[in-house]
Amino acid sequence: MGLLTGVGFQNWLAAAANSASAFSSSAFPLKPLFLKPRPIFTSTPAALRRTLRLSPYSYSTSAAPPSTMGDAAADSAMDAVQRRLMFEDECILVDENDRVVGHDSKYNCHLMEKIESENLLHRAFSVFLFNSKHELLLQQRSATKVTFPLVWTNTCCSHPLYRDSELIEEKALGARNAAQRKLFDELGIPAEDVPVDQFTPLGRILYKAPSDGKWGEHELDYLLFIIRDVSVHPNPDEVVDVKYVNQQQLKELLRKADAGEEGIKLSPWFRLVVDNFLFKWWDHVEKGTLEEAADMKTIHKLT
Repeated sequence: MGLLTGVGFQNWLAAAANSASAFSSSAFPLKPLFLKPRPIFTSTPAALRRTLRLSPYSYSTSAAPPSTMGDAAADSAMDAVQRRLMFEDECILVDENDRVVGHDSKYNCHLMEKIESENLLHRAFSVFLFNSKHELLLQQRSATKVTFPLVWTNTCCSHPLYRDSELIEEKALGARNAAQRKLFDELGIPAEDVPVDQFTPLGRILYKAPSDGKWGEHELDYLLFIIRDVSVHPNPDEVVDVKYVNQQQLKELLRKADAGEEGIKLSPWFRLVVDNFLFKWWDHVEKGTLEEAADMKTIHKLT
């Protein structure tokens, strides 16, 4: 095509203007384009969510979970860190014989309404860490914990999650893997300080304990002992205080809790272990005969 110059160029401009006028908004009305937001990962399989560490509600940082999860949006007072864990963490559901029957959110597993109406029972672990002087490391749970805030308890208490590495049942390896993970999360104890093969699984207990009118525990709890000198750097979102105690110092703590002195309270699972097993197992720690105390075949149903 040749170049348009002079009058020819002016005629071309006029023709273009007439064409633009013909292509009017009345003939071809244009509507504003609004893209409807679409949630991502709304149907992400649970296994993929576990791999990617995505919450089922990752597509929105402000959207409330479905009503089947309870009125989570109304939990405005819940600490942001604890709220995130409540929906990201998938606990392992088991029956009373510790057979895996499914999984559910940490939120659902700790709602007393769900525990009572659906008999939700989840797998847990409790670590009892002793130093080389055979003193037991205790922690005081932070004020922001959803269940049992500010109570004193054993070294670390949490849940294996519904992921391959923490579902391994042989020699309680899944629970031991989870224990190593949470000792770092809660107490800043490096993994190299607590090798997985150094945990001794001693037993399992099954218990139920309400925390307040809404929250509670219903757990099949693996009791794991370990004797190591470790570096401790507590995470303030999880732990407000720590201390090592010998047997006599723990007995004094128990006396104060029973007498209501100094506002001291103990977690229900810790108290059950203390009343049923701890001191005789502690003797095995001091004698170096801990393996003799192990009984992983029995599930002790305690109240």
